[in-house]
Amino acid sequence: MYPAELTMPMSKDLTDNGFQGLETPEQVDEILSQQEGTVLVVVNSVCGCAAANARPAAKMALENEKKPTKAVTVFAGVDKDAVNKAREYMLPYPASSPSIALFKDGKLVHFIERHNIEGRSAEMISANLKMAFDRYC
Repeated sequence: MYPAELTMPMSKDLTDNGFQGLETPEQVDEILSQQEGTVLVVVNSVCGCAAANARPAAKMALENEKKPTKAVTVFAGVDKDAVNKAREYMLPYPASSPSIALFKDGKLVHFIERHNIEGRSAEMISANLKMAFDRYC
């Protein structure tokens, strides 16, 4: 577990910008088991690619005309049980943090793994998400 004083600003980067933080498996189930609507899930992380690429990309993508019904986040290394529950919904993709998933009507329809976040600009990742939003939202 990472100390709260380290991770709090990283969490707030998303929760202050429209994302709901999910801290328990029950909260994850409540959101991701819904059979209607779209949900963007960011698996947050303390790594540099989360700070430079994933979080900024997710926030930029939500400026799109079409966007998910809900935007939520779980934090790897902080809310272990919530992250593990979210990752069950993200199968068959292996555990990856950071990562970004889009669900429609309870089904995973788009997923960006860490290796697709590292080395790509936030603008590129945001454009990828906006295309997914235009298709599924």
